[in-house]
This record gives sequence, structure tokens and C-alpha cells, in this order.
Amino acid sequence: MATFPTKEVLLLASGDLRLAANQNCWAAQQAMEKSLTAALARQGWTVKRAHAYDPVKKHGFIDSQRMGMDVFRTLEPRQPLIVAESVWQYSHHVLAGLTTHQGPILTVANWSGTWPGLVGMLNLNGCLTKAGVRYSTLWSEDFTDEFFESNLKNWLAYGRIEQDERHVLSFNDATVPAAEEETGREFGQRFRQHKAIMGVFDEGCMGMYNAIVPDELLHATGVFKERLSQSSLFAAMRTVSDADAQGVLDWLLARGMKFNWGTHDATQLTPAQTLEQCKMYIAAVRIGAEFGCDTIGIQYQQGLKDLTVASDLAEGLLNNTDRPPVFSAETGEELYAGQALPHFNEVDECAGLDALLTYRLWNELGLPGETTLHDLRWGQAFDTGDGEEFVWVFLISGAAPPAHFVDGYKGTSSERQPPMYFRLGGGSVKGVSRPGSLVWSRVYVMDGKLHCDLGVGEAVALPAAETQRRWKLTTPEWPIMHAVLRGVSRNQMMARHKANHIQVVYAPYEAKAHQLCRIKAAALAELGVEVHFCGDVQGVSKAVVRTLVAEPA
Repeated sequence: MATFPTKEVLLLASGDLRLAANQNCWAAQQAMEKSLTAALARQGWTVKRAHAYDPVKKHGFIDSQRMGMDVFRTLEPRQPLIVAESVWQYSHHVLAGLTTHQGPILTVANWSGTWPGLVGMLNLNGCLTKAGVRYSTLWSEDFTDEFFESNLKNWLAYGRIEQDERHVLSFNDATVPAAEEETGREFGQRFRQHKAIMGVFDEGCMGMYNAIVPDELLHATGVFKERLSQSSLFAAMRTVSDADAQGVLDWLLARGMKFNWGTHDATQLTPAQTLEQCKMYIAAVRIGAEFGCDTIGIQYQQGLKDLTVASDLAEGLLNNTDRPPVFSAETGEELYAGQALPHFNEVDECAGLDALLTYRLWNELGLPGETTLHDLRWGQAFDTGDGEEFVWVFLISGAAPPAHFVDGYKGTSSERQPPMYFRLGGGSVKGVSRPGSLVWSRVYVMDGKLHCDLGVGEAVALPAAETQRRWKLTTPEWPIMHAVLRGVSRNQMMARHKANHIQVVYAPYEAKAHQLCRIKAAALAELGVEVHFCGDVQGVSKAVVRTLVAEPA
């Protein structure tokens, strides 16, 4: 039997599939690995990097599933292993090897918003959770803080880390007001009986195994997939007239939306790119209507990125109830008139189920239901006026609806997507999310079942200078939400969350947010989802277990 040195840990780095992204992010990864190695040395451990720097590619990431399998084939399967992330990574690059690794597994990310390493680690955690792989997880700004060092010591000694989950209360162990549970369950019954179609433009975006819901689990909720092809979307774009595309753009300009246009196609947003995005929007609505879809998701990465502009403008418009009208090419009928066609970014089917249910439930309750996912990107403490609290940066590549932004369309701009990720350009849907109460959630797969964590929070207003600072430290072309989650600390959220994405929807005021959270939880429970309240949700209490004791004869 093969042996390995005691007190030696293997280190892997899963990366992007795109060469430019890996090259641009390599310096940050090197710095992170240096700090992590020093932290391990303080514990008396050494590091063996499981794969070398490639002088031709000019980075040291695992950049394909094949490479990941080849790397794992050379490793001792019982040796402790760390997957270290300071960048966005494709989880399927390392998932195959991690499913058979027998030694302790630790995922680690640096606490930085500059490159989305935290986002990449959370996606890997979600994938490992769905795959039933045991792992522990950690994060740190500089790898010298007490939280990191004490937990790293425990992992090295025992092969596991026990995280704080005192903020979690499962729905089955809770009580909510009877009238609200009845409202939610009745909605859930109608939702399942009515049945819905989820249009999926190619599954498995960027290796996100966690974002694919097994059909049998989805069917139990009353939702069924219509598997569509991105090539069909591209072909349909070619049939949209220039006049129709211009009509969409004119509608947006009339509403006050701004486009940061330039003339250099490789680095700036151009009017031609925007018009191409308008064609994608029209084509997506027409295909959705053709197949009777109730919600759709466009992968974009990979595939479409090599053919056409970014899908983000189309995605943000689809998520907005007030949007440019789209008409059938055959009948002239307006399609989905007066409705959003909820879009789940990056074909995250967990978010798609959540978005559809949320939009319908809010509308049935007489409320605007615009909803979107965001990346759980990063965050820092800030004094918002009532004392210092942790304010998250929720950020997504552009699928947020203008209804979420300060001043709506007038507060919305479109900026050229970063060439590192979007070679052919196209613009985002950028804005600052307006202050207000929120319900947040995440559907995920664990132990072969659908689960959902949900809670309440608030989008807060930060000074303009602080917003700009946070944008510059992340991705300034993308929409931002400054979010505070009630009763959930930074470390509790990171330890518990099973995805890179988080779903958000507004509520009229705080008390209503708590009520809507309770109703939504009941609706999900009615659909067979294992529901967990996270943080402070008012009106929810731990169920009292009564033991019947026989009276003496």
C-alpha cells in the first residue's frame, strides 16, 4: 500500500476554462497560496502542490475535467487535501477526483472581492454537497485570524470542522401562524397541479453540477424541463429584423436607460452589440412562447460566448414585468403581455424553480414579484446609521431587473462586459439596488432531496463613495446590492450556503417580509422541499414536543 509523509497536505487549485481568466487571476492565486502555506507551516505541516505551473499557459490552475482526472490519478487517495480558490473555478474540473478521494477534504478561499474566489468555493461546496462528498470549508482575509487558525488546527487534527449552525431551524421543527401556513400550502398545491415548463438552454453552465436539478426531484414540484439548444436561440436571433431590435432599444431609451457606448468593439460597448442583444431578447421570448415555457435559463457560457454578445441585457429585461413588448412573428400577438418571463442566470435550475414560485406567489398576493439571483460575492462591515453591521456585496453579471434599482430604468445603465470573460462584448444591466426589505433564499440538492434555506434581510443604502469603492474592488460593470441578512453572521452564511448564487425578492416593509418568508416556506414544504429558516424570522418558533405520560390507574 502506498504511503505519504505525515503532516503533509496536498494542495490543488481549480481554475476557469478560459485561458485569459486563468492568466489574469494567477498572481492573486499565488499570493493566496503563499499565505495558506505559511499558515500550515505555523501548524507544523508542509504543502505538496499536486500539479505544476504551466509555463506555456502561464498559470498553475487545473483548467479542464480531463486534466483534473489525470492529476487525481497520481495522488495518494488517503492524504489530506486542500482545494484553494482565489478565482472563479469550474467545479467539474475536480469533482470527479474529489468523489473518490478518501482523505479529509478542505475547501479554502481568500476573503476578497477582486476575483470571485469566494463565489467559486461556494459553488464547489454546493457541488460536493449534491454529490454526497464529505468536506470542510474555510475562508480568511490574510490566513492569520483566530477563526481561521483554530479551525485549520481542528481540521488537521481531526479531518473535519464543526461550523456554527445555531441560526438554522428546519420547517418541520417549527411552527408558523396557521393562516399563513394554509395560504402557503394552498398555493403550493395549485402550483403543483397547474404544472409548469422550465425552458433550459443547455445544462451545466461553467461546471455547475449543483445547478442541475434531477428531473425526478423537479417533477415532484410540478415543474418539467423543456430542453432547448443555444444554437436554436442563435438561429432565432438571425430571423429578428433590425427594425424589431431597434424598437426594443428605442423603448429602453425612452424609459431613460443609458448605454455607455464607444467605438472600439474589442473593449467598448457599441450600438451594434446592444442591437444584437435586443435580437437575443426577442428571440428568447419567442422561443419561450413557442414551447409554452413559464421560466427560461440561458447558459451563454460556454457556446454562445464564441458566437455572439453577452446574454445579460436580455436576462435583465426578461426578469422585469415592465419590459419592451415582444410580438409573435406569425400572428403579431404580444407575448407574455404584462408579465415577466422569469430568467435563471447561468441555467441555475435551483434558482429557476425558486424564481418561478416566488414570482407567482408574490403576484397572487398582490405584490410585484421581480426576482433575481446574485453571486454571494464578498462583503465588509459598515456603519449604515444604526451602528456597524456586515453588509454583503451581492453582484451578478447583469440579469437583475431594473425594477430592483434606484430610479428604475432611469437608474439603469448598460456597460461593456469585461473582455476577459466576454470576448464578443455586449452590455450588462447595471444599477444600485434600492433600499428595502428582502426575502432571500437558496434551493439546493442534498442527500438526494430538494432543500431550501431562506430568511429575511434588507437592501441598504450606502454613501456613493462607498458604493464606488465596493464596485472597484469587485466588478464595476455589474449590478450591485448592498445586503444585510437578519440574524445570520458572515461566517454562518459562508459555512451553511450551498451555492454561489442567492435569490432575492423585495417586500413592501419589514413585517411583511417576515410574513412572506413564512408563507413561502409553507409553499415550498407543500411541494416536498426540505425547508430551513435561517436567521431571525419573526413569527416562527420552535415546535413544542409534548410527551404523553400515562396517568396512574
